[in-house]
Amino acid sequence: MAAASTSVRVLPDGGADDEERWLAEGIAGVQQNAFYMHRALDSNNLKDALKYSAQMLSELRTSRLSPHKYYELYMRAFDEMKKLEMFFREETRRGSCSVVDLYELVQHAGNVLPRLYLLCTVGSVYIKSKEAPAKDVLKDLVEMCRGIQHPLRGLFLRSYLSQISRDKLPDIGSEYEGDVENINDAVEFVLQNFIEMNKLWVRMQHQGPAREKEKRGKERNELRDLVGKNLHVLGQIDGVDLDMYKETVLPRILEQVVNCKDDLAQFYLMDCIIQVFPDEYHLQTLETLLSAFPQLQPSVDIKTVLSQLMDRLSNYAASSPELLPEFLQVEAFAKFSNAIGKVIEAQPDMPVVGAITLYVSLLTFTLRVHPDRLDYVDQVLGACVKKLSGKAKLEDSRATKQIVALLSAPLEKYSNIVTALELSNYPRVMDYLDNATTKVMAVVIIQSIMKNTTCISTSDKIEALFDLIKGLIKDMDGAQDDELDEEDFKEEQNSVARLIHMLHNDDPEEMLKILCTVQKHILQGGPKRLTFTVPSLVFSSLKLVRRLQGQDGDVTGEDVPATPKKIFQILHQVFIIILHAYY
Repeated sequence: MAAASTSVRVLPDGGADDEERWLAEGIAGVQQNAFYMHRALDSNNLKDALKYSAQMLSELRTSRLSPHKYYELYMRAFDEMKKLEMFFREETRRGSCSVVDLYELVQHAGNVLPRLYLLCTVGSVYIKSKEAPAKDVLKDLVEMCRGIQHPLRGLFLRSYLSQISRDKLPDIGSEYEGDVENINDAVEFVLQNFIEMNKLWVRMQHQGPAREKEKRGKERNELRDLVGKNLHVLGQIDGVDLDMYKETVLPRILEQVVNCKDDLAQFYLMDCIIQVFPDEYHLQTLETLLSAFPQLQPSVDIKTVLSQLMDRLSNYAASSPELLPEFLQVEAFAKFSNAIGKVIEAQPDMPVVGAITLYVSLLTFTLRVHPDRLDYVDQVLGACVKKLSGKAKLEDSRATKQIVALLSAPLEKYSNIVTALELSNYPRVMDYLDNATTKVMAVVIIQSIMKNTTCISTSDKIEALFDLIKGLIKDMDGAQDDELDEEDFKEEQNSVARLIHMLHNDDPEEMLKILCTVQKHILQGGPKRLTFTVPSLVFSSLKLVRRLQGQDGDVTGEDVPATPKKIFQILHQVFIIILHAYY
């Protein structure tokens, strides 16, 4: 069985020592009755074997143990029940007692819980004997287990049923395989058991005093695998093809997830769905799956689950180029984008960081699955701008970190700032960063250019670039001079100077436009910055003069060719401004 996890059920007043004592008493009761049961088994005394096994199982009726301790007690009884099942199988094989008679006989056990454990055990033997269709026995058992509505006891009973029936489902390829209808019955059995277990699991949260709500939540979390393993079983049934998953399995699971209105169950089960079923199924049922997210409780960590889904599907897309047409056919990007919008709309109190995190995940998905679709990338950035519209610059450090991740992703993917400059919403997102982070992002952009030796060769692209790195080029509104670290400032300005050296175009006229653009921006930086940036402008200008030596002419007008004289006039203007700044 999964996890020694357990949980729930409020204890009577008593400390850890009391609980250890109660557990010890329960284990002693199991061991004592198991001893007499073994003696009856050895002497082939069926009547006494049933009597002592029922008394042993009665220990599981306790309400005094925490889920963790209850699990310990349950496992002691479970180990003994495996021996009893072997005895039942041998009895029916020898003909000492027919499986039908045995099935009737155990129903005379006095208490409901022991009776149902015994019925499940005999039911396993009944299916194995093939004297009755597996689907009929399973249907009978899953219905009879409704007799236990105590959350903890009911969960473990149904977990036992799930465990002893797992290898006896009438699935394709199994020895109990029947026709298509049998496959449907197998799926129905697992779904029904899952639904009932989830109801019991959710009910645990509402039992006991309010002051112990947090404790119950922790205990429930330990028990989650008892419920989730039903989905694992469904994922392993060969007969569950895409059509059955689409038409039956997924809608039934999602109906239960949405209707239970429990945040712990919703988060865990949505995560289970994503992890258990194949990526192909998720892609082909994307609209159905995503439609559930806006209906979840506001407290559910939707961003984590959605991010995992997008991550899985992007890995799936990366596994083979042949899959891309399928993503386009189902319009995966549009569906994710629409779902995220609906989730944010359905949760008006969602923190900004949560919304931005969703857009970071969507952008990551887009860059991996549709790297050639810049319109998709810009659409994600635009959606983020829309979410932030009307807000001041971000003060939440977590949200700021996510914005930096959002802006860094295209740089890392394309290794070319020129591509990012084509995204109209890129600078609009940057506008929401505080001054310090704007400068950090500007340094990241320059480092990307240096690392990839990116050539930016047109004045309009340089205009856009300098708008992105304006935090390094001029004082920003609200910036405090005394907050500036001298060493950091020097490093920032040196990076701008190195950037200017990298700007180049073989066409002299375009290069002149580039120099004019650089001049316009750096002259806004004030005297302190000019000592770093002007030398780079001068050297770049003199390089162009050297290329143009021998040319001269009238420098008036806008459309005249680049000439040394015109370049020197530009430098002269720069020097005049510097002189005015210092004297």
